[in-house]
Amino acid sequence: MTTISELQQFEKVFRENYTFLCLKAFQVTKDQDVAKDIVQDFFTSFWKNREHTLISTSFQAYAAKAVKNLSIQYLEKLKKKISIDNSVIPDNGEEVEFSENDSNPKVLKLNELLNKLPESRRNIFIAYVVEGLTYSQIAEVEGISVNTVKTQMKRAYSFLREQAGKDILAIMLLSILLSK
Repeated sequence: MTTISELQQFEKVFRENYTFLCLKAFQVTKDQDVAKDIVQDFFTSFWKNREHTLISTSFQAYAAKAVKNLSIQYLEKLKKKISIDNSVIPDNGEEVEFSENDSNPKVLKLNELLNKLPESRRNIFIAYVVEGLTYSQIAEVEGISVNTVKTQMKRAYSFLREQAGKDILAIMLLSILLSK
């Protein structure tokens, strides 16, 4: 059970270290919003696992190392995603057009899958993938938090992967759209 004293102590540690840790994450990611998300995720994880976490140095040194590692992991995931997206783009320089009226079976399959998403999730997904808005911009437009946008995007990707099943071409088309 969490006591008020523990919460106050955690809040103090958060306030004292948040800006410093955001700067550490920003040094690696070069993206302010991503840096803030990484630090927030660190604190959330730290709080959940606080009883099992042993710190042999100062909290600030521990947190800086953890945030740096999380930032590097983020970049590695991003690099993998970009690499996968680039490997799916046709080599002939041909651009893939996306239209709801398209008769291309891949586009029809993608439209079918997108239409199965709940409306708000679909709107967030399309705003990110097709319109190229950032999570922060989507959050502002929709009047929701950046973490809600992230959660909805994760759920949309998970649903699309699950539903595409053996029809990986729909997901490949999705990757092509993401790389535009």
